[in-house]
Amino acid sequence: MFAAYFDCPGGPENLYMKEVMKPDPGEGEVLVKVSASALNRADLLQRRGKYPPPKGASDILGLEAAGSVAGLGPGCSGRWKVGDAVMALLPGGGQAQFVTVPEGLLMPIPKDMTFIQAAAIPEAWLTAFQLLHFVGKVQEGERVLIHAGASGVGMAAIQLVRLAKAIPIVTAGTQEKLEATANAGAAAGFNYKNEDFSEKVLEFTQGSGVDIILDCVGASYWEKNLNCLSTDGRWIIYGLLGGGEVHGDLLARLLSKRATIHTSLLRSRDKEASTGYKQAFTEEALPHFSQGASPRLQPLVDSVYPLQAIAEAHRAMEENRNIGKIVIEIPV
Repeated sequence: MFAAYFDCPGGPENLYMKEVMKPDPGEGEVLVKVSASALNRADLLQRRGKYPPPKGASDILGLEAAGSVAGLGPGCSGRWKVGDAVMALLPGGGQAQFVTVPEGLLMPIPKDMTFIQAAAIPEAWLTAFQLLHFVGKVQEGERVLIHAGASGVGMAAIQLVRLAKAIPIVTAGTQEKLEATANAGAAAGFNYKNEDFSEKVLEFTQGSGVDIILDCVGASYWEKNLNCLSTDGRWIIYGLLGGGEVHGDLLARLLSKRATIHTSLLRSRDKEASTGYKQAFTEEALPHFSQGASPRLQPLVDSVYPLQAIAEAHRAMEENRNIGKIVIEIPV
């Protein structure tokens, strides 16, 4: 089979489509013929040699996949059959023609959804769902600040916050991205490049601040985050695009607001935890992706690249050009 590959860490130019061995499903695993995958920041970090896959996971890039069941390993329960349209969040291996997945981690693709659309769901939407409900325990009426609001996770979080009857507020770096977040349901949005988002958030919330912050930036935002976090607020860090080294009196500021910091990486979760998030998401959110659902959830696909153009897809993400998900189409 063909897969996205690189021989040594470095830039996008190191990526190419390589012929590798097709995997065989093990005990309780399903073989999926992949039609589409999607690109994530973790893929860029792995390519640079800064984010190795978890022990035992495939070293092929790709944290999500959408396709059809092509085979069943020994011990499968019978829930899935050959030909079923499925999608999954993976520890790796999604950007290939085939991938093996524990049967409990598969989700059905809604009948009226394409593989391209479905590929934009697993990583972004499960991450946002887990951060909001399992970590942040979002409640009706709470205000949630979402950094990188036009990213895949950001656009998913906006809609999931609305589904929870809470209030999404975002930051983004261009007017075009802010408009896209408004269309997705953001109650307010601020350009972090030319305005102080913490001041704007306090103004919007009439001085009370936000109850939850979803933060993939980290250190460079810590002061502004604490400035606009409410008393007893929850600051959830799931990425460090702005670095991890804090200079300043973080703990005193945190203590003064009785605030809490939570950290989360979905990729390193064990299978049992991942199955729990997947089951809750399947029951509570997945039905809202179907036509006629109210409110309707919709994955946002920014662009589609064939697997052989994987290097250009990486460049697009590194340049922060995308609004929503960059999807990789896998050749037949």
